[in-house]
Amino acid sequence: MRSAVIADIHSNLEAFQAVLRDLEEQGGADEIWCLGDIVGYGPDPRACIQLVRQLQCRCVAGNHDWAAIGKLDTSAFNLEAAAAAQWTAAALQKLDVDFLAGLPLTLQVDDFTLAHGSPRAPIWEYVLSVQSARANFAAFDTRFCLIGHSHSPLLFELDSRNSCREQRLPEQLSLKTDSRFIINCGSVGQPRDGDPRASYAIIDAGQAILWHRRVVYDFRTTQEKILDADLPARLASRLSVGW
Repeated sequence: MRSAVIADIHSNLEAFQAVLRDLEEQGGADEIWCLGDIVGYGPDPRACIQLVRQLQCRCVAGNHDWAAIGKLDTSAFNLEAAAAAQWTAAALQKLDVDFLAGLPLTLQVDDFTLAHGSPRAPIWEYVLSVQSARANFAAFDTRFCLIGHSHSPLLFELDSRNSCREQRLPEQLSLKTDSRFIINCGSVGQPRDGDPRASYAIIDAGQAILWHRRVVYDFRTTQEKILDADLPARLASRLSVGW
C-alpha cells in the first residue's frame, strides 16, 4: 500500500493543490494521511477543508484546527497566529466546524501512529530534540509515529541498542530496519526550514521506503490572498523564504 503523508496545510490552497498534482505524477497513493492543522494562517480554510473531505483523508486534529472552532484558547499563540485564528473562525461554516470538531487526537494505521504534535501531547507538544523524542517513544506502541506541528522535516531513530539520534529527513529513507522512528515530513502550507517549497512524503509499505518530496508552488498568489483578506502581512512574507 502507498500512503501520502501531509501536515500543516494551513489554509494554503495553492500549496495543497501543487502537492496533490505532484503526488499524482509520482503514481498516486491508496490513502492520504493528514496530520492536522488544515486551517490557520492562510486565506482558504474552507476550500482546504473541503478538499481534505473530498479526498477522504485519514486526519487528526491540530492546534490551529481546535483554535478555529473555540476548543483551544489562543492566549498562548503569538499575535499573528491569534489574529489568523479569529479570522478563520469567522470564515468557517457549520459543516466545517463540525468536521474539525470530529477529528481524533491520534490514529493508528497498521504500524503507524498519526499525531499532530506528539503521541503523548497530540495538540501542543513540539518534538524538536532527542530528549523529547526519547520520552515520546514510550507513548506509542507502533514502530513508526508520524507527526507535524514544527513544520520541519526531521526524523528521530531509536535503535535496538536504545540509542536515539536525530537527523534531517532525507529524500529517501529505508524502513527496512529494526529501529523505531518518529518522523516529521514538514509542512505543506508554511515550511519553516528555509525552503519555501511545499513538503510532504510518500510511504510504500510493500517496498518499506519513504520518499520525502518538495514541491514548487505559486506562493505569490497565496501571498496576495493573505493581504487581500487583511491577515497579518508577515504571514504572507514568510512564505517566500520558508520561515
